[in-house]
Amino acid sequence: MSTMTASRDDRAAIDKAVSLLVSFGEQASTGLGVSELARRAELSKSTAFRVLGMLVRNDVVEKVGSEYRLGSRLYDLGTKVYSAEHEALREILTPYLADLYEMTHETVHLAALHGTDVVYLAKLFGHRRVPSPSRVGARVPANCTAVGKVLMAYSPSAFDALISTPLPRLTGHSITDPEALAAQLMRTRRAGIAYDDQEAAERLNCVAVPVFGADGRPLAALSISGLVGEYDPRAQAVPLRRVARAASSALQKSGVGSTVRRARAV
Repeated sequence: MSTMTASRDDRAAIDKAVSLLVSFGEQASTGLGVSELARRAELSKSTAFRVLGMLVRNDVVEKVGSEYRLGSRLYDLGTKVYSAEHEALREILTPYLADLYEMTHETVHLAALHGTDVVYLAKLFGHRRVPSPSRVGARVPANCTAVGKVLMAYSPSAFDALISTPLPRLTGHSITDPEALAAQLMRTRRAGIAYDDQEAAERLNCVAVPVFGADGRPLAALSISGLVGEYDPRAQAVPLRRVARAASSALQKSGVGSTVRRARAV
């Protein structure tokens, strides 16, 4: 077999494997039979059986009786997608997120920058559920969120990377003009607070402030969100800033920011 043919076969096998993994859907932990997985992945039963066998041998899928479910190795790989710093932030700052929830009873988030996106590290739902793309582990374009804007305001490199391609749009309110975004980030930096007016989801607004690490840079952001007409984000600025100050103090005492920077320098 030629190198070119082998390469094509490898790509095909990867495509089939990914299709099968995605096909588990909501039954990822409970399991599905090979016939149903083959149907969902649009593969023949024999092909699905062969590819599932390879996934089982690599601990990506587990076979339980006659059914298959996703394996623990996928979880192990998933935990490596984000930095060790993110895990430290979640451990240190989640209690302050709980404090913020107790003060407001609204939906609250803890998030950090991941490239040109924000990744949600923790979330507590308020008494009134709100339509939102946020979920723990999810990534959302930074320009469409209050947490993203308040972090980008302190990160020129993230802003430059974001505007190097057309700005993403999640709703008709999302800011997609680089100059308008730059002007808003300048105001955000001066005020130390950012707002999202239906930019991530319709009928959803949000307010966010940064949490500063040991080296003085914002490592995370806390936010409060609610429904337009039922929630005034500007009215939550005082409790949000108060909790963020306490969270920043805890983060600075932990030395998380300076530790990571020294490690990178080495």
